[in-house]
Amino acid sequence: LHTPMYYFLSHLAFIDLCYSSSIGPKMLQNLLVKKKTISFLGCFAQLYFSSAFATTECFLLATMAYDRYMAICNPLIYTAIMTQRVCQELVIGVYTYGFLNSMIQTVLTFQLSFWDSNVIHYFYCADPPLLALSCSDTHNKKKQLLIFSAVNLTGSFLTVLISYICILSSIIKIQSSKGKCKAFSTCASHLTVVIIFYGTLFFMYLQQPKARNSWEYNKVVSVFYSLVIPMLNPLIYSLR
Repeated sequence: LHTPMYYFLSHLAFIDLCYSSSIGPKMLQNLLVKKKTISFLGCFAQLYFSSAFATTECFLLATMAYDRYMAICNPLIYTAIMTQRVCQELVIGVYTYGFLNSMIQTVLTFQLSFWDSNVIHYFYCADPPLLALSCSDTHNKKKQLLIFSAVNLTGSFLTVLISYICILSSIIKIQSSKGKCKAFSTCASHLTVVIIFYGTLFFMYLQQPKARNSWEYNKVVSVFYSLVIPMLNPLIYSLR
């Protein structure tokens, strides 16, 4: 349990727990009460923590992909490179970037004016519905949000993609079918999680809403990646 894979898995479980906890309890409360409200400070905190843990999970999954690349493509030097100190530094870097990125985006959002309407057409405080609610000029903020989202998603996803291209290339070179199955089994769970997580995030943040009905689709997708995926991840890894 002290190997890098399980070390990263423990942090993935922690992030999933915190991420769903930043959204789930308030959503359940709103389902039970007639008057659905959230304070300004509560909305700020919800946006900050949900964004921070989502970004952190993106790059943690990329870090786990690099770990699988080292384990399969460079098995002889794996233990020498992926030491406990290196794993800790990678995790600290992931958390630091995730929380700094979220702070910048959250502060930029709450510098806008919200004096016309205070009804959020969403089940939690997120950037897109808050921007739709603002009375300020949101053009620059939308551009910054798109750039940050694209950089975070594509940057972490490219790391995963390149890692798995190298992994696939190494697996193909293995002569025995038993060896191929063993190598693939070490990354199958992570690959499944990556496909589900990044698929929903790309759909959510890199599409341009063209109609009001798009909000309904976004709500369904948001529920999936904020509540369902954190529940699925332990099940997916338990299968292995």
